[in-house]
Amino acid sequence: MSKLTPIGECLLWTPELIWVNAVSDLLISFAFFAIAFVLAYIVYRRRDFQFSYIFWAFALWVSICGLTRLIEVLTIWVPAYVLEATTKGFLAFMSAGIAAALLLLLPRVLTMPSRAELKHAYAQLEEETRQRRTAEAMVKRFQEIEATEAQVRQAQKMEAIGQLTGGVAHDFNNILTVITGTIEILAEAVKDRPQLVQITSLINSAAARGADLTKHLLAFARRQPLQPRSVDINGMVVDTARLLRRTLGEQIEIESMLAHDSAPAMIDPSQLSTAILNLALNARDAMPEGGKLTLETKNVLLDDAYARMNPEVIPGNYVMIAVSDTGVGIPANLLDKVFEPFFTTKDVGKGVGLGLSMVYGFVKQSNGHIKIYSEPGHGTSVKLYLPQANRDADAALADISMAGMERGDESILIVEDDSLVREYVIAQIKRLGYTTLAASKADEALALIDSPVRIDLLFTDIIMPGGMNGRQLAIEALKRRPNLKVLYTSGYTENAIVHHGRLDAGVLLLTKPYQSADLARMIRTALNA
Repeated sequence: MSKLTPIGECLLWTPELIWVNAVSDLLISFAFFAIAFVLAYIVYRRRDFQFSYIFWAFALWVSICGLTRLIEVLTIWVPAYVLEATTKGFLAFMSAGIAAALLLLLPRVLTMPSRAELKHAYAQLEEETRQRRTAEAMVKRFQEIEATEAQVRQAQKMEAIGQLTGGVAHDFNNILTVITGTIEILAEAVKDRPQLVQITSLINSAAARGADLTKHLLAFARRQPLQPRSVDINGMVVDTARLLRRTLGEQIEIESMLAHDSAPAMIDPSQLSTAILNLALNARDAMPEGGKLTLETKNVLLDDAYARMNPEVIPGNYVMIAVSDTGVGIPANLLDKVFEPFFTTKDVGKGVGLGLSMVYGFVKQSNGHIKIYSEPGHGTSVKLYLPQANRDADAALADISMAGMERGDESILIVEDDSLVREYVIAQIKRLGYTTLAASKADEALALIDSPVRIDLLFTDIIMPGGMNGRQLAIEALKRRPNLKVLYTSGYTENAIVHHGRLDAGVLLLTKPYQSADLARMIRTALNA
């Protein structure tokens, strides 16, 4: 190398030429290295970059180009021509390879979409995305509509069943009223004949079972008169749990999870206690080998969104009571049927299928909401959502006086469209010493009220034919005789004397069927009011 001459001598060591060449080659070398860095960084960050290996090759090729420019600067002062030739030879080899690769890639590059084509493709993609979202929204809306329609159909079905069962229970109660009353008379007549006493006792027990059956049917049909008041839910659950420990047995563990801030509920306490008991007995039957029963309370807000999914729900604040078990659970295809009367998953003879239907009707009549969740093999949870009571709500209702079998000599007008019931009531009231007048419908009763005969008490059925019900009759009668006392009776009630599930203030109601002692007590209570 010592025999070779550096480039500087060829330039006669002229400073202007030397520095122009040196600075120019340095700037070109820096640019090459910068370009190589940018290419390598782009490919490194964009791992999905198409033809990335070409970019790596370009980065290496540009770096060697920059290196050759540095060697050019070096050869101005040092004759490193061997190093320069070696570098240029390698660069020539790489250049030929890259050129060949580009020629091979040319057809593929030419088929790549242009910016206009990409823009058009993106626009189509956005349109397809918009249409897909619109379709998904429509599907979701259709699903919501279908779910709502299914709930409406279920509610209509339950309402139709309720009307049917309510009507049947009404007629059945009229029959039971006669049976229970006459069997009392018969039992009194044969009390000195033990064999007949046993028979009358069996008839009376059967009638009592029939009365209990109609009571459950009326509860489902939402035709039972309720007397709601402000109830401490936690206290009621604690009292009920204490009763359940003796009822369910030792194989059932009972756990209470009570919210410390649970609000009072506006509910009929006796009906609520019966409802919890029915749910607990169902839970026991679902855990034949034992298990755990959980009673839970808490305050819940059912908002507008929940109400939209459950059209029968009124948005607002509720008190929730959840009765959960670890039993066998209920299959999903049966959950919509569990509240129907006489539907049961129990074995024949182990249940009549009225427990849940009674709970359903009671909660609905109380302006509440009921929901059941179940998973086969893991258990069932029934949640009752009861309307919260105002803090200043009445804590108790006035008790009706227990007058026993007190007799009297007042005159009573009996209005009853069922002839059997009417004859029975006349006979029973006469036994108590009262004078009786009878009518089968409202216009006959008004004719007697307009007459000069003495009438101290109007004892009327609520549901009657002829266009005027018992409440309307009582209003007309009180206009004509302001001092007249009124006692209502019915196998079930609609909106005549019960509004929003609550018995109207000042109204006395004797529900069918009834014993003679109940009849005597309520007549005396009404006359003394």
